[in-house]
Amino acid sequence: MPLFTPLSTPLPTIRQPALAAFDAATLAEARRFNRCLAWAPRLRIRNRVTPMLVQSLLRLGQVADGARLARAGVRASREFAECDGLRVPVRILTGTRPARAVVLDFHGGGWVIGNAQMNDGLNIALVNACEVTVVSVDYRLMPSHTLQDMLDDCLAAARWLLETQFAGLPIFVVGESAGGHLAAATLLRLKQWPPLLARIEGVVLYYGVYDLAGTPSVRAAGPDTLLLHGPSMAASMRMLTPGLDEAEQRLPPLSPLYGALDGMPPALMIAGERDPLRDDTVLMARRWGEVADVELHLPPEAAHGFIRFPIALARQVQARTHAWLNERINARIAAVRPPP
Repeated sequence: MPLFTPLSTPLPTIRQPALAAFDAATLAEARRFNRCLAWAPRLRIRNRVTPMLVQSLLRLGQVADGARLARAGVRASREFAECDGLRVPVRILTGTRPARAVVLDFHGGGWVIGNAQMNDGLNIALVNACEVTVVSVDYRLMPSHTLQDMLDDCLAAARWLLETQFAGLPIFVVGESAGGHLAAATLLRLKQWPPLLARIEGVVLYYGVYDLAGTPSVRAAGPDTLLLHGPSMAASMRMLTPGLDEAEQRLPPLSPLYGALDGMPPALMIAGERDPLRDDTVLMARRWGEVADVELHLPPEAAHGFIRFPIALARQVQARTHAWLNERINARIAAVRPPP
């Protein structure tokens, strides 16, 4: 399949609102943070030991998360999404007010680390800012499991939620990094069940991976990338699909960029200008914008994972995500509210 037109061409079907214009102080703070981040080790998965160690440290750091939930007035529970013989754990966050919508969340972590709980900070903010319930999927991880196992877990969780849970509430999907890949792949697979896909009112995708063979910015990534180890990215993605050549790696849903996107919901897509995965988002936004409304943001000075950084740029982008969701939730409520 041919590559798309050069990235320098305009994106006429995609809205890029004023959030793209950050003030000088915000950008200066981001640059200072990036100088500190440049001293940190880059994420590079070369063996089975590294992800096991990182995962153990992650869980150790989550021991006190219950206090953060309590301070925010949010309750967490663990359930199992059951569908087609799979039993997938999900973490459900609920607030003190009745939910106006539900967010199905797919965490990041490069398919090898992470869990639903790692998104508590972002999801607590969603619960309180948008009055939603968040259902975060604890899909299986490599290297103990395969990419197909992860795809199947995410599809099972989505079908369980859409078929049996939260009747009458609008559903949104959020995915970050590897979770963005899994979210997009799940939406493509849901096309087999059109009524379920139609229940999804919108999707938020943060710096996802949509071409497992590597977009131009991934292939060109050098040692100066932040957070991610640029030179090894393409090789790391090949580890997801052992035995497949590039043409097979690009087959959807493995590479959602090349899927038939008709029927997809409106989307908010975000990737930083300093993210080696930037092209994935730009190319996906261009294709998605042919069939549905897309709002694209490419914040300057933003590296991969920036949405979690303690900087104003991240807070402003999160605020736009909250506003985008609230706009759609409010419109849905107004549409179904009976006339006075």
